[in-house]
Amino acid sequence: MADSRLTILGCGSAKPTKTTSPSGQLVDLHDKRFLVDCGEGVLLTMQRLGIRTGRLYSIFISHLHGDHCFGLIGLLTTLSMLKRTQPMHIYAQPDLQKLLQPLLDYHCADRQYDIVFHPINPRKHEVIYRDRTVSVETIPLKHGVPTCGFLFCETRRVKKEDGSFDHVTRKKYAYCSDTQYSEKIVPVIDGVETLYHESTFLQSMEERSKEVKHSTAADAAKIAALAHAGKLILGHYSARVEDHSLFLDEAKPIFENTILAEENDVIEL
Repeated sequence: MADSRLTILGCGSAKPTKTTSPSGQLVDLHDKRFLVDCGEGVLLTMQRLGIRTGRLYSIFISHLHGDHCFGLIGLLTTLSMLKRTQPMHIYAQPDLQKLLQPLLDYHCADRQYDIVFHPINPRKHEVIYRDRTVSVETIPLKHGVPTCGFLFCETRRVKKEDGSFDHVTRKKYAYCSDTQYSEKIVPVIDGVETLYHESTFLQSMEERSKEVKHSTAADAAKIAALAHAGKLILGHYSARVEDHSLFLDEAKPIFENTILAEENDVIEL
């Protein structure tokens, strides 16, 4: 699947550092481009990498903490300045529209494109998007506010004997945003080829991770092992940890095929 790749636009947690911006990823599947979370700096990283926004039609927001959605108004306003005409579809919990609408009305009321909000329930596992080759499912997570991850599935239509069609999954990518360690997600992501799981803290910060409902690198590795994942990507690093290799050191003994997310990385799915 050379045409299936992940671009890391931001891999830090709430506090930006010299090397990390808040969360954001581009998932490219079969000439379709999906933005997953949109922290501050996401648009700047896209411009720096020469990524055009013309192919971007869908945005998925895991939860409403600022480091996962504060970049949205800048992105949407810029698209208006660029005279975009194609609709933009945003999948998020309903409160996002309430928060964004006044800003949109004030800053880009004259935009020439529609913004279509698709309300989702982050506490429920369900398919929220499907086309001929890609489907997206929610992954309920355990965080301080309602939060879900997203399971991207490459699918193909198979004609059955009765003439109807069935969707058969070929490859899967799971994005597990902010979450405390929770084995409840394992059945949803079981067998996933690539798993991104937040790893905000090191094991020495375990008590803090539980207090703020985040995961350690070891937690992420345990989930990857239980889910029989092919590859684990760590991210959402605490600003307190400057050396990201320390996360890798703690995860690899538990799950060997672990890599670090670093901004500007392009990872084949």
